[in-house]
Amino acid sequence: QVQLAESGGGLVQAGGSLRLSCAASGRSFSSYVMGWFRQPPGKEREFVAAISGSDGNTAYADSVKGRFTISRDNVRNTVLLQMNSLKPEDTAVYYCAADQSTRWYPVSDASRYNYWGQGTQVTVSS
Repeated sequence: QVQLAESGGGLVQAGGSLRLSCAASGRSFSSYVMGWFRQPPGKEREFVAAISGSDGNTAYADSVKGRFTISRDNVRNTVLLQMNSLKPEDTAVYYCAADQSTRWYPVSDASRYNYWGQGTQVTVSS
């Protein structure tokens, strides 16, 4: 069983930055594919970014490339999402997700992730 807990959300002005953190339990955390997804108001959940277990592969949605950076600390069992140059359209509930399999693709498919956090609200004002 894996438990995930997000933190770091909040209200920020457009152009600002936030850093989301996801704390994970689980003895094999370093092998998990970890992802960030978001659900804007009135819309479906969408892929944001993902990072592989130990070889550092990353993937990003086109909408966040160049602005967001995903990273992980396998000693502290955490995954970070650094969000810069935030836009009002980044407003959403952000979720951390874990997949215990070792496969990389399809990295943006929400259905492959076994565990989800409760989410943290990010609001970007214009």
